[in-house]
Amino acid sequence: MNILCAGLNHHNAPVDVREKFAVGNHQLSETLAAVRAIDGLSGAVILSTCNRVEFYAASLCPVRAFDSLRDLLRTRSGLDAPLYFHDTPGSARHLFRVVSGLDSMVLGETEILGQVKKAYAAAAEFGATTSHLNKLFQHAFRVAKHVRTETQITRGATSVGSVAVELAGKIFGDLTGRRVMILGAGETSERTARSLVSRGVKTVIVSNRTYERAAKLAEEIGGLAIHFDHWHNAFSDVDILICSTAAPHAILTREKLAPLMKERSGRPLFVIDLAVPRDVESSVNELEGVFLYDMDSLEGIVRQTLDVRRSEVVRCEKMIADQVGAFVSWLKRHQGLRS
Repeated sequence: MNILCAGLNHHNAPVDVREKFAVGNHQLSETLAAVRAIDGLSGAVILSTCNRVEFYAASLCPVRAFDSLRDLLRTRSGLDAPLYFHDTPGSARHLFRVVSGLDSMVLGETEILGQVKKAYAAAAEFGATTSHLNKLFQHAFRVAKHVRTETQITRGATSVGSVAVELAGKIFGDLTGRRVMILGAGETSERTARSLVSRGVKTVIVSNRTYERAAKLAEEIGGLAIHFDHWHNAFSDVDILICSTAAPHAILTREKLAPLMKERSGRPLFVIDLAVPRDVESSVNELEGVFLYDMDSLEGIVRQTLDVRRSEVVRCEKMIADQVGAFVSWLKRHQGLRS
């Protein structure tokens, strides 16, 4: 049995390409079923985040399975995906680097481990995993723990949300007294909100399609929750708008924002779009007084944080190489294990 990994990420595809292949929660069961229906595949895990879409699968013929997967994605998206491909042991090494934060836009970020755990749990819940995939992902989680505890790779800002807050700080200087609105109350939004509060922001307005979730987050951070259909009513006094919903299409368009900007008396608005697919239409940036940053825009800030962690990368890569060897040894001993 071999394990393949195919995907695209921020290294080889810009956000306007990645969003075409993103797999939302509402599409997960259908997409897992379509992937598992590929001849020669016996299991699958789909990881879809703001920076990557990856497919892990068990197969006896990984190259042929990869070609079929590429055809499937071309049919579903209408585009040729710039996919990278790994089979054993490269697939194990790639996953171990991903969960350890070595393949992230923010080197050493910690959010990715939770995202991989959720992706694996969802696949397991749908009955899509196999014994070989189970072993791979459980091994990966142990690797991530060792890397975190035995190196300083997570030192400093380690999440997209914290980098977004750094960007806000560069724009405004002192964030004290600034008003922030967050659309979406998921994990990325929560981390971003907590980072903002730690930097002195006193007013955080949270809006989410499920009001109860917005209210829970607002209560935890001392903010204010509003219903999603009414967020524009509190918009005129907002300095920073952070978007991170799971909407399949843009929720903030130029047509919708233009009249709202007229009510702001010339005050600038900084928009940070952390969602993939993007929440904010790119043409919004053409409006007077609007400054839009998306995931690709954050790369410049990310590059400035890398020097703090680069010295730890060699240690991390050595640990991962050792663990890849251990996993491959297990795989060879259990080739006859039922998938």
